[in-house]
Amino acid sequence: MTTALRYFTWAFVVTIVALIGAFALGYHHEGTWGGAFSFLLIAAVLAVLEISLSFDNAIVNANKLKTMSPIWQKRFLTWGIVIAVFGMRVLFPLLVVVIAAGIGPWQAIQLAAQQPAEYARIIDGAHLSIAGFGGSFLMMVALNYFIDEGKDVHWIHTLECRMRACASVRGLEIGFVLLVILGFTLWLPDGREGDFLFASVAGLATFLAVEVLGQVLDRASLAAETARAGLGGFLYLEVLDASFSFDGVIGAFALTQNLFLIAIGLGVGAMYVRSMTLMLVERNTLSEFRYLEHGAFWSILILSLVMFFQTLMHVPEVITGLVGAGLIGLALMSSIRFNRRLGAPHK
Repeated sequence: MTTALRYFTWAFVVTIVALIGAFALGYHHEGTWGGAFSFLLIAAVLAVLEISLSFDNAIVNANKLKTMSPIWQKRFLTWGIVIAVFGMRVLFPLLVVVIAAGIGPWQAIQLAAQQPAEYARIIDGAHLSIAGFGGSFLMMVALNYFIDEGKDVHWIHTLECRMRACASVRGLEIGFVLLVILGFTLWLPDGREGDFLFASVAGLATFLAVEVLGQVLDRASLAAETARAGLGGFLYLEVLDASFSFDGVIGAFALTQNLFLIAIGLGVGAMYVRSMTLMLVERNTLSEFRYLEHGAFWSILILSLVMFFQTLMHVPEVITGLVGAGLIGLALMSSIRFNRRLGAPHK
């Protein structure tokens, strides 16, 4: 247990500093001790929300990182966390407001600080496009894992075997995602179809572009050791983290409209995701628990469907988090049972 906890040292430090910052922000904003404690509580809830929604993110990160060179692993776990915290938790909501309201970045910051309700309204208005982009990207991530001729370990055996067999049909996963996009487009109210369709296809195209770029760069790195080695995987993980973050960022506005408090809470959660990723890679946990990846990718597939359904109805974030954590928990228990049957040691 002590060995495992050492991976979370920095996460604990950041948590303490961030909660103190949330308390101070609350006192400055509200001018009362009650307001300060309220901000502290909201920051803690946001951190828990982010962690619960990101179990699968950490597992998928570890799955990709184990194929990358050590230098790019280190870069992702340092630069990548900076991009994850400040890029997706602060700059992304600002960028949405800049584009949607047609104002400058500094005006967007002023809007967040002085008119948080209007800021939240603009963010909520962009939810349809965000859900379409994230849903299609994450669905491609999940299907690309299951529809793979080289996949030889199956958790939900019958279903996963059939999905693997579909790999012989080239481009099947792309066609399936397009059908899902078209289906949800038909259900949307008049006047909203164009935004959703464009964003969803953009998410699909982004996945394909990152995949192509990653293959090109990785092939180049095989020919010569260059600074580009692992860049494709780095970009893939950053886009993946962005897609996972959509749900948490939008859901955070249900708890508070204060951009800075959201950044504090979700930033703390992102630090724990980094720590979990590092532990999974260094302790080789994915090889010890053979079905853990499967649970994560099933969770991603469910999350992608939830994001699509969020274009039609509100799906509470707690449900998304519980479903994801539940699937990973079931996969973990299945892995432990498998290890016991074989008499294999596990930590």
